[in-house]
Amino acid sequence: MESPLIQILVLAGIAVFLILRLKSVLGTREGFEKPTPPQMPAADKRRPDFEVIEGGPDRDITDYVAEGSSQADALAAMKKAEPSFQVQDFVQGARGAYEMILMGFENGELDEIQPLLAEDVYESFVDAVAQREDQGLTIEAEFIGVRETAIDDASFDESTQTAEITMRFVAEITSVVRNKDGEIVEGDPKAIKRLKDTWTFARAMGASDPNWQLVATDA
Repeated sequence: MESPLIQILVLAGIAVFLILRLKSVLGTREGFEKPTPPQMPAADKRRPDFEVIEGGPDRDITDYVAEGSSQADALAAMKKAEPSFQVQDFVQGARGAYEMILMGFENGELDEIQPLLAEDVYESFVDAVAQREDQGLTIEAEFIGVRETAIDDASFDESTQTAEITMRFVAEITSVVRNKDGEIVEGDPKAIKRLKDTWTFARAMGASDPNWQLVATDA
């Protein structure tokens, strides 16, 4: 009975000795240590929406016109003349201006949209509205929405710093024309009509007035 007990005690002593030796060599660690993942560089939160790599395309331009086209060159010249100019902002603004001008003309309310119109365009609108009123006609229109917006052309005059951008719009409205007795003489209030317009906006880059003006229409 004593011999097996002595053997067990001897083996236990050897095991304790080995454990102490291993701790002195490897150190003491508790629990499971996950390997440390490689550290990725933090993203630069100050990076602009449209990053221009030196020598590479400007996505703020190439998202709207073909790279290397005359339109792209004109837009790049506009941005050089006025660094704060962004094509994306212009397109969004033109979309809003289109709705405002279109509905102002349809409803005969030209005072609010006059700052957005070149003088000759404004005068043509005034003449058209006056002609409708002389005939006793009124228009009731509701804007449904713009379905397509695209840059059709762009040009920049270096000598005058004048920029022109031609936009193509496809929109939907409902519209009826009523006579002086309130009777519908044209259109259907329930029928959606699709409009396709090509409008040109112009502005002197670097000018204090931020408004672009409608200088030409070609439906």
